[in-house]
Amino acid sequence: MGVSVPEIMAKKGREKIVMITAYDYTSARIADEAGVDIILVGDSLAMVMQGKNSTIPVTVDEMIYHAKMVKAGVKNALIVVDMPFMSYQADYVEAVRNAGRILKETGCDAVKLEGGREFVPTINNIVAAGIPVMGHLGLTPQSINIFGSYKARGRDEAEAKKIKEDAKFLQDAGVFSIVLESVPKHLAAEITQSVKVPTIGIGAGVLTDGQVLVFHDMLGLFDDFKPKFVKRYAHLKKDAVEAVKQYAEEVRAAKFPTDEHSYL
Repeated sequence: MGVSVPEIMAKKGREKIVMITAYDYTSARIADEAGVDIILVGDSLAMVMQGKNSTIPVTVDEMIYHAKMVKAGVKNALIVVDMPFMSYQADYVEAVRNAGRILKETGCDAVKLEGGREFVPTINNIVAAGIPVMGHLGLTPQSINIFGSYKARGRDEAEAKKIKEDAKFLQDAGVFSIVLESVPKHLAAEITQSVKVPTIGIGAGVLTDGQVLVFHDMLGLFDDFKPKFVKRYAHLKKDAVEAVKQYAEEVRAAKFPTDEHSYL
């Protein structure tokens, strides 16, 4: 039995939560072996894996496909899957059905959806169906056409107040944790202190209950753009390009394969 939702909730104020966003068997297996608490199958796969310019195009079927691969590589971490754009916004009946599909067909442990008080009835019904829900406030990428940019949210007093209030609404609706993306660190700290469920930050400062980064971002595999909150812990794309160049040179010079790599 791996990490459970109650175990994640119990870490609040006691132990920092480590979450990684991954999209396939190999990356999930690496993250799991490294000992992360949660692996998120993010709808950001639209950009990282599919080359799209936003998260909006990804479908429920595509999320399920990637989540199945992640599940195959995980023995311990809690697996959370993003509900993609328009899989839950229309009505709560469709939302419950899609969340149920994701849980049942992938073997994941929970789903994540973006938004505040407007989705309280939806969260209530998904949780009532026995499906744990992670919330997401601040910069919510599925709303990029409204925001107009990926800039930090909650910098003005009115928006900060709404985000803080929405965190309470999500808590009362039954979420087991809340992602806070791209909000000022003082606001994230206030929210973390004001809610009983863990907060997981990304571009939200160090005073949240945990942190999340995308596997491909932190390892330097994806470099189409680099948000302020990303720290590169390795530069694997550079290493990979050099390795492929060396391979190409050896093939063209008839230096590979040698007898070591041939059947004799």
